[in-house]
Amino acid sequence: MTNVREYLRSKKKKERAERSINYKERIRGHKLTIFYRGALAVVLIAAVTAMAMVSWRNREYTESVIISSIPVTRVDGSTYLVLGNNILTYSKDGANCMDSRGIVLWNQTYEMQNPMVDINGSVVAIGDYNGRTIYVMDTAGSRGEITTNLPIRKFRVAANGVVAVILDDSKITRINLYDTSGNELVKSETTMDKSGYPVDISLSPSGELLAISYLYVDSGMMKTSIAFHNFGEVGQNLSSDRFVSGYDYQGNVVPFIRFMNSNTAFAVSDDRIMFFSGSEKPLSSAVNFLNEEVQSVFYTDRYVGLVFLNTEGDGKYRLDIYDETGNLINGKSFDMEYTNIIFDEDEYIIYSSTEYSINNMHGTERFTGMFEENVYLLATTRKRNRFLVMTQDAMKVMEMK
Repeated sequence: MTNVREYLRSKKKKERAERSINYKERIRGHKLTIFYRGALAVVLIAAVTAMAMVSWRNREYTESVIISSIPVTRVDGSTYLVLGNNILTYSKDGANCMDSRGIVLWNQTYEMQNPMVDINGSVVAIGDYNGRTIYVMDTAGSRGEITTNLPIRKFRVAANGVVAVILDDSKITRINLYDTSGNELVKSETTMDKSGYPVDISLSPSGELLAISYLYVDSGMMKTSIAFHNFGEVGQNLSSDRFVSGYDYQGNVVPFIRFMNSNTAFAVSDDRIMFFSGSEKPLSSAVNFLNEEVQSVFYTDRYVGLVFLNTEGDGKYRLDIYDETGNLINGKSFDMEYTNIIFDEDEYIIYSSTEYSINNMHGTERFTGMFEENVYLLATTRKRNRFLVMTQDAMKVMEMK
């Protein structure tokens, strides 16, 4: 009897244990089912979203519609430029900034013979060639004035308002850095015999890196030297002029050098485009040789566009687009007598005063159209399918459908 009772108790314990195991396995299986269903749903949503994004990028517009128009009077001889998300208007007599509603945010009066303008994001510097005053503003108003005791030849502004200025001092050319209060941050000088003449300069967004393209004649042969100077902590431990890196190009003229962003600069010569990377000591990262003469250069913090006269295929011009690593990612032939080319994320727009063409980086032409009246500026907005259009007497919003 004892053995029978023990057997029955043992059997019940075994059954309870088996039921417990089965219950746990069922819970585990249920959890795994929920997990796999959730993962599948996430994958499906991601796939659908990706397909929708690709479809949107490659979708061709069918028409453009003017959805609003605000009266704006354009003064003859004035020029429109994009300043942050606003519109800058400047002429020989002054400048003003308008928001997208046509409201004037500020006015700056001056008298200049040959006004020069440099914009970095939401900061603008305006000065007269051969003058001695530079006005620094942002979208909120004046940041300060810089007064020099020598004629101004060229200047560049950083996103924080620091300005690098090339000054002419007879046989000596000076390159000085100023803050928005007009204080001299850095003073340097150069001569043709020593390092050459600075034909172009550029400041990184922070104002810590300065790039200079020097033209130099060595034994009757032209050459260009590109020099990078660091005015941050890294440069403090180096030479007095804060020189951190440089490159020589024998027989080349390099009239164009710019920082795309804090980590990338590029330069364009008569036969190549060069890219430099590094936020402290920029180093040569890519070189692409060019077979034709560059007609125009356009750039943002992500892309560089070079326009050439087209020697092959259809179209009078050819646009080659490079990314910040120096890779040629796209090319397009076109006939338009363009005024400007603007980049907006993965899209670019070629336009003149009478027509425009919207394209994406994947090679799709999304729309080509004609303006109803002469256009002086086309600007992107926060909405990808809307553009700001500046005409002689109005600020208009154009929507693509």
